[in-house]
Formats: sequence, structure tokens, C-alpha cells
Amino acid sequence: MAKEYEAIVIGGGPGGYVAAIRLGQLGVKTLCVEKEYMGGVCLNWGCIPSKALIAAANLAHKVRHAEHMGIMIKGLEVDVPKMQEWKEGIVKKLTSGVRSLVKGNKGDIVMGTARLTGPNTVEVTDAEGKKETYKANKGIIVATGAKMIQIPGFEPDGKVVITAREAVSLQSAPESMVIIGGGYIGLELGMVYQKLGTKITVVELMDRILPGSDPDLVRVVQKRLEKDGAELYVNSKATKLDKSGERARVTIETEGKEQVVEADKVLVAVGFKPSSKDIGLEEVGVALDDRGHVVVDDQMRTNVSSIFAIGDVSGMPYLAHKASKEGEIAAEVIAGHKSARDYRGMPAVVFTDPEIATVGLTETEAKSQGKKVKIGKFPFSASGRAMAVSETDGFIKVLIDEEDNQLLGVAIVGPEASDLISESALALEMCAFAEDVALTIHPHPTLGEGVMEAFKNALGEAIHIMNR
Repeated sequence: MAKEYEAIVIGGGPGGYVAAIRLGQLGVKTLCVEKEYMGGVCLNWGCIPSKALIAAANLAHKVRHAEHMGIMIKGLEVDVPKMQEWKEGIVKKLTSGVRSLVKGNKGDIVMGTARLTGPNTVEVTDAEGKKETYKANKGIIVATGAKMIQIPGFEPDGKVVITAREAVSLQSAPESMVIIGGGYIGLELGMVYQKLGTKITVVELMDRILPGSDPDLVRVVQKRLEKDGAELYVNSKATKLDKSGERARVTIETEGKEQVVEADKVLVAVGFKPSSKDIGLEEVGVALDDRGHVVVDDQMRTNVSSIFAIGDVSGMPYLAHKASKEGEIAAEVIAGHKSARDYRGMPAVVFTDPEIATVGLTETEAKSQGKKVKIGKFPFSASGRAMAVSETDGFIKVLIDEEDNQLLGVAIVGPEASDLISESALALEMCAFAEDVALTIHPHPTLGEGVMEAFKNALGEAIHIMNR
């Protein structure tokens, strides 16, 4: 006989565990099923561990190149195993915290592989192969995330050919690394090891790295990569892999010409695809799109009314905070509350050096919608705070509607862009006009002043740069 709950969440990542916690807060008896690690990809080998390594590598790089600030360090050493131990401590603390929060909100956790067997039932198989059936009287939330795409001929072996999962746990910085895929995952992790002394080669199929991002922003990151010795191959593809012992030879084809690059590690980072197969979705009649994403409405409900889907499995963009927000929405709907996906902007961050952060429309998107756009820019090279922390590369770019000065979008490339973007996300949600931010007093000296100055520049009123 099936054990009964009011709600079942399949997946314990940043979408699933948030949904389970919110359901518990709303008094819904909930079961969360996770097949591997609570916290999912994000907490265990994605967002959190990678950002810990990025912070450590950036610090080492900055100290090593601080002569202009009067700081000379001779013989600086980086103990990579110690760095990994520190990172693992962060991961352990956060994942155990997730478990405590789910249980603290009266949710149950079961470890095992879940499969939908009906619109209200889930079968869970544990590590020993034992099966148990659970019933959800109010709703099931599918939060199974996404999995890495593999390239035929470049299948990971965990030693020479690796994925992001292995890349965040290397015990030493390799002498050389070929990165297949010039998206955010490859570049974030590549720059970690570049700062630790690794020679990196990036192979990107599209005409530039970080395809889909504003070219103005990408140019700043590309300049830093190349300055630090990276080789970038765009409009290129890796066609062949030869492994010999603990090294690899990668054949790269660019405009019909081939060359071979040798490396200690080959990082395959060409993206993700939704984890929607083999979990019973199609068998119970849940509709998928042509890419395998679960089709949902603004309440995160599928065409089967008792089944919801959130996060990566329900569509792009693949962002942890998007999954968390959707988890809250689905939980509230199941609990009988009026809730729906109605945000005006979804902020996104690339943790390269310098960082890239965006929210709202890009210039291309705004113009394609027929909007007349005014642009305001403020370079970090004109910021006293940026000079004081020796981080002057990049700028803040603001897009406003020419007709009424309403905010359309913001893009930042530079120091602390990941934190600076939140003000603009709030402004976008509040339907702010350029004057709202420009007239808000920002403390001095801060990087945030640059946001104010960019809005002022869009209005022709910037003080610390010449206006257009």
C-alpha cells in the first residue's frame, strides 16, 4: 500500500528543496525524493564549489600581481588540496543546512531514484534496489534539473577527459587544459586554473566566446583571457581526441584547417540538456517540447493537472535562482494560494574575471520589439572606488525607452557585477524610470555609484564623465 503525502517533490536541488521548504511553511505534508545529493548540482559541484574556487584563485592572482599597490610577495604558493578541503567544508555545511531546513519545516526526505507511475503516484528505488510507492493527494513537483551534454569521441573518463564535476575537485592545477565550449561553465572553471598557472585553450563552435551575451561585455572578458595567455579558437570544433597515458591530443578544425593541441586535461563543457527521460513523464501523459523540456504554464503546471515542473527541466534559462522562484510558485499553487510566474526580468551572472551580469532586455531585443532606445554608460575606469580596489576594467550599460525613460535593461561587466545587478533587477520589477535611480543618493565611494551615474548618463546628466 502506498504511503500518502499531500505533495511529493522529485529532486532536491535549488528548485526542489526550496519547493519542499515552502510547502512545509504552508502546512502541506511533503516528501522530497533525491537520488544523489541534497542541494543538487548547484550546491555539490556547480554554483557553490565553483564560486569558492573562483574566489580563491582570484585572490591568489590579485596578490601575485599587487606590485603596483606596493605589495610584493615572493614565493607565493597555492596549496590546491587545502583549497579543495576548504571548498568541501562549505559544500558540506550548505548541504547539511538544506536537509535541516526541509526537516525543520516538517518535510520528509527519501534517498532514491523516483519514477512517476501515475498522475498522483511515485515509485522510488533505493540504492539496494528496494522499491516503495508513494502517493501525493495534492500534487507532484518534478525538479530533476539537467544533465551535461556529451560529445561523441570525447566521453569523460574522469581523469584526462573531465566535466565540470571533476574540474571542481582537481587536486592540482594541470600544466595545460583544452576547454571544449566557450560558454560560462568552461570559462569560469578555465579562468580558475588559468590563475593557478594552467595554460588554457578554448574551442568554441560559435563566432565568439559566451555566445548569446552582449558582444560589448564579452570583449572585456576576452581581453583579460588573452592578456593572461589563453588561446581562443572561435568558429572552431574539436574533431578528434587521442589519449596517451595521462595526456591528450585534441584536433581542432577552424575554417577547414586542422591543428593539434596537446593538454593534460580536456574539459568538456558544451552545455546541458533537461533530465526528463526515464522518469515516467511520457508514460503518464506529460507533454514535452522538442528539446525534452516539460511544458508548463505560468503556475508551473503541466498538461496533467496534478503534476508540476520547475527549474532546468521546465525550460531555459538554466539558473538556480529561476528554479528556486519556480519552486516557490508551484508550492504556493499546490497549497491553494494565488501565485504565478510574473516577473519582468530574470537576472543572470557569469562569474568570469571580470564578472558579467544582466537583467531585462538587451539592446538587440529592445530594438526588435520596435522600441527606441537610449543608452547610458559609466566606465569603471572613472570610478574612484574601482581605482582604489584596482579593478577598473569594464562598464555599466543602461537601456531606457526613449519615449518615457522607463528602464528596459541593464548590463554590467566589471568588479562585483554579480552584486551590483540586484539594484537594477529591483528597479525593473518596480517599473522604474531612469530618474528613479538617478535621483536616488548612492553612498560614496562605492561601485554602486556607477549604477547611478550610468542612469544619469542616459539622461545626459552624469557628473563624473562627459555626457554624450
